[in-house]
Amino acid sequence: MKRKPLVVANWKMHGQQAWIEGFVSEFVRAQGPLQHGDVVLCPPFVFLAQLQAALKKTQIGVGAQNVHGAEQGPFTGEVSAPMLKEFDCTHVIVGHSERRTLFGETDATVAARFAAALRGGLVPILCVGENAAERQSGITEQKVREQLDAVVDFAGPAAFANAVVAYEPVWAIGTGNTATPAQAQAVHAFIRDYLCALDGAEGEGVRILYGGSVRGDNAARLASEPDIDGALVGGASMAIKDFLAICAGFNV
Repeated sequence: MKRKPLVVANWKMHGQQAWIEGFVSEFVRAQGPLQHGDVVLCPPFVFLAQLQAALKKTQIGVGAQNVHGAEQGPFTGEVSAPMLKEFDCTHVIVGHSERRTLFGETDATVAARFAAALRGGLVPILCVGENAAERQSGITEQKVREQLDAVVDFAGPAAFANAVVAYEPVWAIGTGNTATPAQAQAVHAFIRDYLCALDGAEGEGVRILYGGSVRGDNAARLASEPDIDGALVGGASMAIKDFLAICAGFNV
């Protein structure tokens, strides 16, 4: 089944207003109307309004980097799905490895955030993956299954019908070490089989992205694998030439 490619930029805690203005202007000029895929830019929360305005007349989507599991409440520093919708967000990243390792998010809290995104009309981009020790121990699939199971247990087996999954081997994020296309495809195929076991037709349609030191020079090789439908891009998404090359590699 041919799925429309998706490339997502995760700018993490980077950016300034002037830089965003220049990036968007150059990117839109270079890409023009998107023909073969989708692009979503995920800035820090404080730049959502600026990005929304800049992208209003384009096909480029606006996403957020996180969302809380509740719609409102005494949760200092958090942002809810209804708030993100006010800024025309279409997607939101949930369960990024940095959120899990640096901020203590668990499989349970990630599942709650995933469900909140769906309730709020957002497409959650669920990040799953293993660290170096888990890969060396041969438990990559077990770890990924546990992360997927938590979402199914919380939100039900139909939850992935309107979601995206991103496989991000933690050992490859920001290290320059990229999983080989074969390594990445093996885990993507495992995820695809898992999703198809929940619902065959829906599982075939879910887009599964690769995230882990994606670059312009390896994007096309990753894209050639049958179950790699796009990329979740961190550092390289901040460099316009690199990001354009990644988009081209995935035929976006």
